[in-house]
Amino acid sequence: MKTVNKPEDRRESGLLSRLCSNFAHPRGAMGRIALAMMNSWHGPLTNWGLGYIPFRDGWTILDVGCGGGRTLQRLLGRSKGATVYGVDISEESVAKARKVNAKLLDARVFVRQGSATELPYADSTFDLVTAVETVYFWRDLPRCFEEVKRVLKPGGLFAILLEVSSPDCVWTRVVDGMTTYSPEQLREFLEQGSFRDVEIHRKKPSYATIICKRP
Repeated sequence: MKTVNKPEDRRESGLLSRLCSNFAHPRGAMGRIALAMMNSWHGPLTNWGLGYIPFRDGWTILDVGCGGGRTLQRLLGRSKGATVYGVDISEESVAKARKVNAKLLDARVFVRQGSATELPYADSTFDLVTAVETVYFWRDLPRCFEEVKRVLKPGGLFAILLEVSSPDCVWTRVVDGMTTYSPEQLREFLEQGSFRDVEIHRKKPSYATIICKRP
């Protein structure tokens, strides 16, 4: 017997598709919903992954793909007296991150719009750069990694946090523009870009944190 999709099934499928497309580049009302979800969902991964970073007080930190801005707060909690910057390609994300961090905005937290392929910061600015659940959407990884290296201070750290670390993942079929990588693939890209001391940390079922250092 042929299965007939009901109109409400098609509407639900369409809404899910629209929501998932906003994980890559949040826009409008659906984007605001996606940002609220990501601010909540990414907490366990972020808190776990940041535990592998040897934070020091007073760091200058950049979060690339800062989304709704909760990671910026978590970074501030790890480095006393830190100054934290967030950059995101989405105008909706920038607005949300600024709202979430309103109490410290333009004092210890600075958020602006920009792309990972051309980071709007000077050379050798940051002690740490983080990328939480975002490298899936970087279209040119080697160029983006080169940009990260450029804005890091010599000896500065780069940390990639992933909740999806399998190249064959169902999310790539529902989120437009998403490409997943294994930690080993990312390590290869990083080493090709002259990053050194690449460490891979894992936690079941699929968490991964990759930390490396600018030479």
